[in-house]
Amino acid sequence: MSKLFSSAKIKNLELKNRIVMAPMCMVTSDDKGYVKDWHEIHYGSRAIGGTGLIILEATAVESRGRIKNGDLGIWDDSHIEGLSRIVKTSKALGAKVGIQLAHAGRKCEIKSEKIIAPSPIAFDGSYSTPEEMTKDDIKVVINAFKEGARRANEAGFDTIEIHGAHGYLINEFLSPLTNKRKDDYGGSLENRTRFLREIIQEINTVWPEDKPIILRVSGEEYVNDGNHPEDLVDIINLVKDEGIDIINVSSGAVVHANIDAYPGYQVPFAETIKKGTGLPVIAGGLITEPEMAEEILKNNRADFIFLGRELLRNPYWPLEAANKLKEDIEWPHSYRRAKI
Repeated sequence: MSKLFSSAKIKNLELKNRIVMAPMCMVTSDDKGYVKDWHEIHYGSRAIGGTGLIILEATAVESRGRIKNGDLGIWDDSHIEGLSRIVKTSKALGAKVGIQLAHAGRKCEIKSEKIIAPSPIAFDGSYSTPEEMTKDDIKVVINAFKEGARRANEAGFDTIEIHGAHGYLINEFLSPLTNKRKDDYGGSLENRTRFLREIIQEINTVWPEDKPIILRVSGEEYVNDGNHPEDLVDIINLVKDEGIDIINVSSGAVVHANIDAYPGYQVPFAETIKKGTGLPVIAGGLITEPEMAEEILKNNRADFIFLGRELLRNPYWPLEAANKLKEDIEWPHSYRRAKI
């Protein structure tokens, strides 16, 4: 039996396979962050295709937390209705559904928004210089993550993912490349982790105990003075007892860097984090072949495999992967009844 198509259970999240759709910004909303019919069709088609867990794109906990105009939002109760439609449709089609709670920080590209970050350092010359966050700003954003989690639960999501990767706000606090603060939120690794820890603590006041929380991290920043997999192990070990159940391991995008991207290039980072933290991990990075996914899982290098662009190209990748691995899985009901 293939490992890729084995079931898994973490808390009350029961997955039919180990295939995860990575969160990918679709920039298909409006300037208010509302769900469109397109989103329901987009995610629903991946559910039909057999994906076990769909994680919605980066969804902003504040208006100024969007990366671009067109990103989904979860900063107002009025967003719940549209998000719940995505959940209802995708779950009815066989997938479990999570949502990535995000804040862009200094990488917000919307000129009309007030850009904030741990330190007043622009991402590059094309971005605005952010304002350094005050203690009050920090409290406001922490509460925004808490309220986002509350709304996600009301919308019916099976899990939430805290976006701590790719150079966005949480990652900006975690990285010594972007956090130059001299107060309790900067300097030592423990201080740089404080913002994330307080977010997790507040989220857990509103998020049900029986639903897991995923943390996405950049396991490697590709710059000597940045964070590396061993640093992420230390960071995660500082916060995991606050209520983190799964680590989704990506890399890069904190600062500009040369990245040698090849099939599976991020898997070693996931492997290090899995061994160092004892938590289940989601690994990925240009993985397109089911045999490669199977190797990673069977050699215990990761517990789940995320696919990004491959699922954009082919929503039915899981069904095709099952065929290649000679795995007899249940197809969508209507497909089983179809007559040619």
